[in-house]
Amino acid sequence: MEDTIIPILRTGVSFMILILVTLVIGKHINSHKNHYSFALSITIGSFIANMGFDTNLKFKEMLISFLVLVLMFYLFMVLSSRSRSFRRWLSGRPTVLIEKGKLLDKNMKKVKFSIDDLNQLLREKDIFNIFEVEYALLEVNGELSILKKVPFKNVIKKDLNLPISSEALPVELIMDGKIIQKNATGIYNREWIEAEFKRR
Repeated sequence: MEDTIIPILRTGVSFMILILVTLVIGKHINSHKNHYSFALSITIGSFIANMGFDTNLKFKEMLISFLVLVLMFYLFMVLSSRSRSFRRWLSGRPTVLIEKGKLLDKNMKKVKFSIDDLNQLLREKDIFNIFEVEYALLEVNGELSILKKVPFKNVIKKDLNLPISSEALPVELIMDGKIIQKNATGIYNREWIEAEFKRR
């Protein structure tokens, strides 16, 4: 019986710790903006799995190691937000692959990127002709940022001198069959909602 209860308790506690950690730094880990956040997400998964299932490892020591790892990540995150030079050293910098419409072979070789890799990422951006691109940068997270040449840029309202009006985010008035009181203000108050119910 004890052999069953201990893994259940360890898994439950490990999962709760994981939830607490992801509430604090989850957005930074999930975004994979740089190498160390990607590495940390893998390491955290490994820690949680071992804390939950490997009964040969002592839970207390694993928990201490896990918390030290999270604390170090948080410290690095704070330092990188305050120091640009530290952020560059830790996260790296984007690599320019196309500059002024010209393919930079040296930079392509530097990041071990083939023309097929570049074409694939361009197609994912709905660009099927490389000659449409003015600038292309390979970001530290592996995403490709592009700037099209002027003739190939999308037309926007400003280009057509169309009237530009600001748009507001939609507001939820009812959730799970209940009126959300804090959102039911102004013209969209409770009376208006009830009147709409009757009308519909």
